[in-house]
Amino acid sequence: MMEILLLRCAAGLYLAATAAVLTAITSQREFPTRLLGWLLGGGLFLHVVSIVLRGAQVAHLPVATQGEALSMLAAVLVALFLVLQRRTGLLALGAVVMPLAFGLTLAASVLKGGAEPLPPVLRSLWLPVHVAFAFLGDAVFGIACSASVLYLVQERRLKAHRGRGVLRRLPSLETLDRLSHTCLQWGLVLLTVAIVTGIVWAHEAWGQAWTGDPKVVFTLLVWGLYVVLLQGRMTAGWRGRWAAQLTIAGFTVLVASLVSVNLLGLGIHGRGY
Repeated sequence: MMEILLLRCAAGLYLAATAAVLTAITSQREFPTRLLGWLLGGGLFLHVVSIVLRGAQVAHLPVATQGEALSMLAAVLVALFLVLQRRTGLLALGAVVMPLAFGLTLAASVLKGGAEPLPPVLRSLWLPVHVAFAFLGDAVFGIACSASVLYLVQERRLKAHRGRGVLRRLPSLETLDRLSHTCLQWGLVLLTVAIVTGIVWAHEAWGQAWTGDPKVVFTLLVWGLYVVLLQGRMTAGWRGRWAAQLTIAGFTVLVASLVSVNLLGLGIHGRGY
């Protein structure tokens, strides 16, 4: 199918972008950042066209299957990184974001399968509202996780006194810590809105919230973890390595819940999307 082919081409461009970023942060020569823009822009264009074709095929927002959900998350993550890279010039962030986007997109192309009808209960205006906040929040947490991974790498380099070695172009610890903190704040706001819209939607559809749904349980677990982290940062000065590790742990739970709930068909989210 054309949409799958486009998705795999997008994954190929994301892989090329990964190689470009790694070259940029390890090379002693100035890297043509315009090349990275072309790779990412081309990949994202093909990715969006693939999503549009899928949407036209299924006649709804394509987020109902695991492959569709992974594809949407990858596209939002790449778009967010493009915006962030243009505003801040944090090219090194792509060393973590782009492999993640490549993996999600490749998995989406494998798992997408054929078109499936949307269950009647999901045919609601709340679907695009709820998933828009949910995927945007997940992508922002993905950026926070990427900054935290780079923080740990940079900290290890500095402790080993490798200031002028390979990866010397990584951002400072302060920059990475500040970016991760900012993304956590915005991600928590978006996740909170996604939870609230999900509760409203559930009441409209079933007359009650999804209190026992595994996806909801995982989401509330991550929400609580990030609330504790932000509170600890404000009141107890949680920063640096500890904050980076908790940020990575929270995003790992998010991705694990997204994959496992859909793969095993657990709860309403697993059966619906």
